[in-house]
Amino acid sequence: NIDKFYLYLIIGMMPWTFFNTSVQGGSTCIRAQSDMVKKIYFPREVIPISYVTSAFVNMLLSFIIVFFAVLISGYWFNFKALIFLPLIIIFEYMLALGIAFIVSAITVYFRDLEQIMGVVMMAWIYVTPIMYNMDYVPEQYRKLVVLNPMTPIVEVYHQILYYRIIPTTNYLLLAFIESIIVLILGFVIFAKMDRNFAEEM
Repeated sequence: NIDKFYLYLIIGMMPWTFFNTSVQGGSTCIRAQSDMVKKIYFPREVIPISYVTSAFVNMLLSFIIVFFAVLISGYWFNFKALIFLPLIIIFEYMLALGIAFIVSAITVYFRDLEQIMGVVMMAWIYVTPIMYNMDYVPEQYRKLVVLNPMTPIVEVYHQILYYRIIPTTNYLLLAFIESIIVLILGFVIFAKMDRNFAEEM
């Protein structure tokens, strides 16, 4: 019962594709550069940062498709709402980078995490309001769905580009808090684990 569901889906899938690529691909980015890690000392944080940034640029280019889809659907833009688009893009980048830090470091020690993350990401998409909206989530489960750090991010994208409204403060604030916590946590975990990367390769 979602009007112009294809547009709703495209807007939700765009940030999800970036996030999925950053997490799944990021989980192997250190191991993929094992020769360089073993032979040269450099700040290893550069590897996940460069990988996530590359996926981030691809997402920015995909906005052309999304904007075009919005226009041909007969929708228009709320330019006051669009002001918040760069903000939520930055929040998502922080979240994706934080998780990429964590999974890339752990995969060095636990190689099976690469396969596990594939299963995790397949399940994760179903607890993110991409193919449905929050009205379809039973009341007793909504708080759990909102705890998913991708939920407020996808909801803000939908509010800006689909519903064409200024994003609600609670979703923006939640997206910022969860993203900054994950980024700091990821950076700390990566910094502690990268000391033995060369020995574990």
